Amino acid sequence: MQEPFIPIIEKALGLAAWQVRGTLKLLDEGATIPFISRYRKEATGTLDEVKVGEVADWNERLKEIARRKTTILNTIGEQGKLTDELRARIEGSWDATELEDLYLPYKPKRKTRAEAARQKGLEPLAVLLMMQREPHLDQRLRTFVKGEVKDADEALKGARDILAEQVSEDEQARAIVRSQFARRALITAKVVKGKEAEAVKYRDYFEFSEPLKRCSSHRLLAIRRGEAEGFLRVSIVPGDIDDEASVLQRLDRRFVRARNACGEQVAEAVADAYKRLLRPSIETEFAADSKQRADAEAIRVFATNLRQLLLAPPLGQKRVMGIDPGYRTGCKVVCLDAQGNLLHNETIYPHPPRNERSQAARKLTALVEQYGVEAIAVGNGTASRETEDFVTNLSYPHAVQAFVVSEDGASVYSASKTAREEFPDYDVTVRGAVSIGRRLMDPLAELVKIDPKSIGVGQYQHDVDQTALKKALDQTVENCVNLVGVNVNTASRHLLTYVSGLGPQLAQNIVDYRAEHGAFASRRDLMKVPRMGAKAFEQCAGFLRIAGGTNPLDNTAVHPESYPLVEKMAADLHCTVGELIASKELRARIRPEDYVTGTVGLPTLTDILQELDKPGRDLRQTIRVFSFDPNVRTLADLHEGMELPGIVTNITNFGCFVNIGIKENGLVHLSQLADRYVADPNEVVHLHQHVRVKVLSIDAERKRLSLTMAGVEQ
Repeated sequence: MQEPFIPIIEKALGLAAWQVRGTLKLLDEGATIPFISRYRKEATGTLDEVKVGEVADWNERLKEIARRKTTILNTIGEQGKLTDELRARIEGSWDATELEDLYLPYKPKRKTRAEAARQKGLEPLAVLLMMQREPHLDQRLRTFVKGEVKDADEALKGARDILAEQVSEDEQARAIVRSQFARRALITAKVVKGKEAEAVKYRDYFEFSEPLKRCSSHRLLAIRRGEAEGFLRVSIVPGDIDDEASVLQRLDRRFVRARNACGEQVAEAVADAYKRLLRPSIETEFAADSKQRADAEAIRVFATNLRQLLLAPPLGQKRVMGIDPGYRTGCKVVCLDAQGNLLHNETIYPHPPRNERSQAARKLTALVEQYGVEAIAVGNGTASRETEDFVTNLSYPHAVQAFVVSEDGASVYSASKTAREEFPDYDVTVRGAVSIGRRLMDPLAELVKIDPKSIGVGQYQHDVDQTALKKALDQTVENCVNLVGVNVNTASRHLLTYVSGLGPQLAQNIVDYRAEHGAFASRRDLMKVPRMGAKAFEQCAGFLRIAGGTNPLDNTAVHPESYPLVEKMAADLHCTVGELIASKELRARIRPEDYVTGTVGLPTLTDILQELDKPGRDLRQTIRVFSFDPNVRTLADLHEGMELPGIVTNITNFGCFVNIGIKENGLVHLSQLADRYVADPNEVVHLHQHVRVKVLSIDAERKRLSLTMAGVEQ
């Protein structure tokens, strides 16, 4: 653990030093974020997984800066230019930008104009000009006209190139320009001439200018995408003409100290340095920084949406029929048992062009009876509304609920290696229908098999930093899986992979051991799994559930390390652990403070008692049936002022998108989410929420629909 990191992280995150120290110690010992946030609350001051993750991120960032400092010190040291003062400044800095400014004059360079001038012997002339004391410059210039230098003008030009590079590498000069960009920078975009028709989707940015610090994440990413596609020219400028003049004046005050011929040459070099080197360099810096911030915001929104999707209400272990709807190719139908195993599949054709409605109706009702189907999951893609209407209007031998399920990512799953391993004898259409059915039963267990980027709840996910995106989404999946907990006797390898402390190899070992030896009877049996060491067991055990095992605590979130504590509680009440779990009256007699020790405090004891109250509880909400307005099928069926039921399908930082049963999702802008100011859409809505909306406007040409929830009773 790096002690210098503690005050930096403490200040950045507003935490106490002991919280940061405790968290870093656990991370260094190999503890996972879910384990730390759930089972080491005393050590961190009850930090949740978000804060623990932030501490971990800062720790990695500072480690990277420490490695960079070592490289910088070594490089400057090899040049013999590392003074004690410079070493102290580098060692004392934890600001990446400041470090690069300190390093810039010593950074190995490709051949520049300044380096070419030095090779011609013009560095002494540059020194002479910068001193600005020579009264007879014309005479002194003659001594430099030799070798490759043909005349005085060439000598002056080379010397100015050297000065321009020195100015551009000066720490204070960079600070002057950087300060101007920070205060007044504008991001501008213009359409590339001749591409107006092709670039129509970017027409909001054909003549665009906005202060950079006010440019939202989604606008900046849209502009940068338009630039990458060759439709927009984008630049970041340090304000207007007067702003640029002001910057040059400040630079002149720093470098131009005489009103003579040498001073004029320095002023010319300063202007060249600003235009050719300094401004482009700082523009690149601000472009990268603004993109990084936009990426971070987009990734945050994506991760929030993904979390909501993964924690969507499950139907549970029911016998389900999954239907992937379609017109010409028919509707792919699968029947699954309560564990999600495929029992039967076939195709029906209730829609045009074949219109075999009678045959399809007979087949579905027969399948419902034959396989005891309790619920039907209909994909929300092509022909979804028609298929939903078809299945809900049939008469079944027993009660059956129908649900519309998101298909996003199902096609990606169906063509994946995972799907081929699960269903090697079936084609992609059957696999897709199975995925739809399983999503209804347990969204979390099914969605972990799909690359989160393919699930359809992000925006500009292909434009942001892919490494940062993957890290954030993987952490979100891991947090969700461990928050819910996993039945070790039914979970797939893919689900187990995300359990704290496991990973792909141990997950596969658990599945293999289960297949060979049968269901696990207790958590302790996990120690028999190959490569399951004490540390891995410590990290994973509390998140793995065993229903109907030998120890009732194995089906709770109580960690095995706390079993002796619960057993002592039971012994003090003269009952068994099972009786303690079953009796609210007995649990009410427990005084948590009586069981506080040097390592176990009230936060852990409170968690234990809450878990004993509802052992094995699923924190996810109960699923509800939803129906669209039967009179609305296309954009043409809408008119302004209509109120309609809808489902929230995506959330961005500027509002949310709502499916009202037509091909085009409508946008509820941030300002239309409620009758009050809303800073974050997640304050008001969540993914798959059932809402009522009113139509504000319809843009038939662009197929855009504006909706409002303000003033609409929910």
